[in-house]
Amino acid sequence: MSTSFRRVAVTGMGAICGLGHTLPEIWQKLISGQSGVSILENINTEKLPIKIGGEVKKFNIAENLMDPKEATRIDRFNHFALHSANEALGHAGLLEKNPYALNRCGAILGVGMGGFPMIERSYEDFLSKGAKRVSPFFIPSVIPNMTTGLITIQFGFRGINFSIASACASGAHAIGAAADEIKLGRHDMMVTGGAESVMCNLPFSGFASMKALSKNENPLTASRPFDVDRDGFVMGEGAGILILEDLEKAQARGAKIYAEIVGHGATSDAHHITAPHPEGDGAIRCMKLALESANINYKDIGYINAHGTSTPLGDIAETFAVRQVFTDHANKLHISSTKSSTGHLLGAAGGIESIFSIMVLETGIIPPTINLLNQDPKCDLDYTANQAVSANIQYSLNNSFGFGGTNSSTIFKKYN
Repeated sequence: MSTSFRRVAVTGMGAICGLGHTLPEIWQKLISGQSGVSILENINTEKLPIKIGGEVKKFNIAENLMDPKEATRIDRFNHFALHSANEALGHAGLLEKNPYALNRCGAILGVGMGGFPMIERSYEDFLSKGAKRVSPFFIPSVIPNMTTGLITIQFGFRGINFSIASACASGAHAIGAAADEIKLGRHDMMVTGGAESVMCNLPFSGFASMKALSKNENPLTASRPFDVDRDGFVMGEGAGILILEDLEKAQARGAKIYAEIVGHGATSDAHHITAPHPEGDGAIRCMKLALESANINYKDIGYINAHGTSTPLGDIAETFAVRQVFTDHANKLHISSTKSSTGHLLGAAGGIESIFSIMVLETGIIPPTINLLNQDPKCDLDYTANQAVSANIQYSLNNSFGFGGTNSSTIFKKYN
């Protein structure tokens, strides 16, 4: 077997979140410093301690992709995955004509928690009406791997098909795994990224009980990474989907190439079920592994899309880790936490934030960390406070860290 590795090209992207239903809309709002966090409208918040979130408004997949009856049989995270996969494939020019053998096309997605809204509704039906009123579509609707199952069914892909559940690093881990499928020559095209929607009573209540969520009642200012007044993350929902191809094959078909995936690292903190390692040990090793994988110097990185969840401990730990890895270069880095605008998309965060990392390379615009009005002295890097800036970036890095001490870092290279 050949030891040469294929280069991995990103040829299409699609996204949905509280900022909008398509990537162009989301990106324009992101770089203009708008917030996608709002008062929750899609659920009854009467019994909830939290009333805000990065909720997707006025979205109906049945308008263009699915029969309305079929749409009711699958949970909302699957709607987001299908919607953004369709956008990404169209963006890549693969909807009208796919030159690849279908058994060489696959899907790996990250889903952190699965179909909680459907679980809640079905349990209510069980309690009030009995077991026979639980839908036969309940199980296939809520299992995390149904995202990739539905995508491969919708588009006829017969290659690899599975989902990864690693909390808030799920989408990023999925991208790393999908890139390996291209790199090792096992597939020619992969759909990857993440999807999540757990905007319902139990997740909000559980995260609130952990004191993980912001108690700020103002939706526009609640998510404030690296600010001294931050008090927890704001939950979001949505999807971020990327299309990966073998670079040479993408070039041969005349595809526009937005970036290359050149490095990926994954580690464990081995410290605590929810708290980050206080000295950033796992994050440090993760970023170093990604740099080693990319075979570049730490000074080559120009932008970091930080995990930056707006939690008191997490933002400090990530800042410390970045300083340890980038040493004398740390103060020259452009950094932002786009969760300040989108909220935390949990298992989808690594997908949509990888897209933002690529858009930085493509557009030369660094999105801001909004609501950064009083920067924490312990978070002492350049987080692009409140206003986008322009910069010619050759390499960007995305960090995604999750409960259970799981870490992922991915490096993207500008395509020249």
